[in-house]
Amino acid sequence: MSRPVLVLVGPMGVGKSTVGALLAERLDSGYRDTDEDIVTAEGRTIAEIFVEEGEDAFRALEKAAVHRALGAHDGVLALGGGAILDADTRALLAGHRVVYLSMDVEEAVKRTGLNAARPLLAVNPRKQWRELMEARRHLYESVATAVVATDGRTPEEVTQAALDALELKEA
Repeated sequence: MSRPVLVLVGPMGVGKSTVGALLAERLDSGYRDTDEDIVTAEGRTIAEIFVEEGEDAFRALEKAAVHRALGAHDGVLALGGGAILDADTRALLAGHRVVYLSMDVEEAVKRTGLNAARPLLAVNPRKQWRELMEARRHLYESVATAVVATDGRTPEEVTQAALDALELKEA
């Protein structure tokens, strides 16, 4: 069974995809994103799944995608922002190198514009983002081996901070 070299968690828009690809390059490993796995398997966007089937149906797809990826991928793995809501997923992350990429609401506004393409932020995005983070922050922290703040940092700086935090050597 394969095992990811590291797993990235954090809120939507924090840069998991960008930093994940950079980490994979620096570690000479593959990169995989469970949100991309879901979109590819379902043939539609995550927003479409939310609208057509609801959040519970999406979370079931997400859980299955994360569990498959944790057992089959040996590179850098990025999880969707809400993947850590599932207790089984949190339990599976135990023993993995997990980096929680964090950011504050002002950084989130700058990066995502908190736009309507994010289904959980469709109405009053700033307030909803704060509420999401209040509900999720402790879950991200509970699975994290290391926490890397992304505020005011370039993707390259975040990548280096993650490598340093985990004491990983580049390939």
